[in-house]
Amino acid sequence: MKRSSMFPGLLLIAVGIMLLANNIGLFKFNMSYFWPLFLIIPGLSFELSYFATGRNPGVLVPGGILITYGILFYLNIFTGWIFMGSLWPFFIFGPAVGLFQLYLFGGRERGVLISSAILAVISLTMLSFTLFGFAAEYIAPLALILLGVFILSKNRNGNEYDDASHNEKYEDPDLEEYYQDTDDE
Repeated sequence: MKRSSMFPGLLLIAVGIMLLANNIGLFKFNMSYFWPLFLIIPGLSFELSYFATGRNPGVLVPGGILITYGILFYLNIFTGWIFMGSLWPFFIFGPAVGLFQLYLFGGRERGVLISSAILAVISLTMLSFTLFGFAAEYIAPLALILLGVFILSKNRNGNEYDDASHNEKYEDPDLEEYYQDTDDE
């Protein structure tokens, strides 16, 4: 028997045994504590399907989202849902987690990393507003200032734009000789 077909079968048997034991009174469990497993288990199966085969890293995106949401719901269940009003930014953070996993294990495409980073920054910014309130009025502007300084220092040190424009002038073969003559002077 294939290992891949064993997991769903064993899972169904375990759930069936738990439900039967609950119905005949061997033990009682409250379904309100178990429903996030309907997110976590498929999320883990997505994760395991990638790590078991090494193929199709795209399944890590829904895996990361579902696991993040399941953890968020468990946190709220065990705290009486009093933090849900503050933790809603994790609904934005879930896709950031999934995309970051795709970046790490799926070829390290820069666009995926940028998308993940943008979602994470938006999520953490909104989380800072909901958790810190008044302090967030200062955190977000300071973060923007620091990000701007980082970008300016990178451009100043790396001269990315100057190098790109310098290379573009040699794309036209008719003008290449002209530019080489003027560079020599």
